[in-house]
Amino acid sequence: MTAPAPNSFSLTGRVALVTGSTTGLGKAMAIALGRAGAKVALNYANNVARAEKAFADFKAAGGEGMLVRGDVSSETDVPRIVADIAAQLGPVDVLVINATPDQPQKPIEEYEWAFYQEMLDFFVKSPVLLCKACLPHMKKQRWGRIINIGSEVVARGVPNFTAYIAAKGGQNGFNRGLATEVASWGITVNMICPGWIPVERHEKDPQDLKDGYRALIPANRWGLPQDLDGAVVFLASEASSFVTAQNLHINGGMTVH
Repeated sequence: MTAPAPNSFSLTGRVALVTGSTTGLGKAMAIALGRAGAKVALNYANNVARAEKAFADFKAAGGEGMLVRGDVSSETDVPRIVADIAAQLGPVDVLVINATPDQPQKPIEEYEWAFYQEMLDFFVKSPVLLCKACLPHMKKQRWGRIINIGSEVVARGVPNFTAYIAAKGGQNGFNRGLATEVASWGITVNMICPGWIPVERHEKDPQDLKDGYRALIPANRWGLPQDLDGAVVFLASEASSFVTAQNLHINGGMTVH
């Protein structure tokens, strides 16, 4: 009798870190990775009550893992976060770089440089720190998955959004350069670029902006956090071993405009 083929999408035996994962898209991706078999570290910075509620939801969905608190743009917090995960779950095999601050849209004249710097800290500095902390283990075992969460705004050139777009463009460049740098170690580096998927942090966004965006979506519906599930599991798994330096847009066809 022929043995069943191995499940190349299974993450059993892998440890994943999803930054900014106690709300929104990050929470959904953490749950998806947990369901695929990974032990998942859910990261948060400040809101303890919300983090504990998210972790309870994660466990209720069958996930196994831990909560880890820390600022992923901090040069002191990041090594401690990765060390805490290694001590409790094992070294990080799958790194999902998702954490994000608020992203107000303003004309360039109304932005202060400090806000540009905050965007760069989240979307360029943080990925650099996280990758430097996780890569030694990935290189040693000659296997790793790094998934940056980007945005369609870089491709679409959304107006009044220069600070966010500039930083996300930098993250995109980092993603591509790192992918070729570490490919020979069996490490893939890819980017998921979601469209505007309304989650908790969008509750106060102007309704006219929401209505205008919704009217343009070719798929004729809003995206849901769970629409990222298949992509993040695929890119974290053995099934994607020959896929690297790619940007996967998940936005119902918005980037064809």
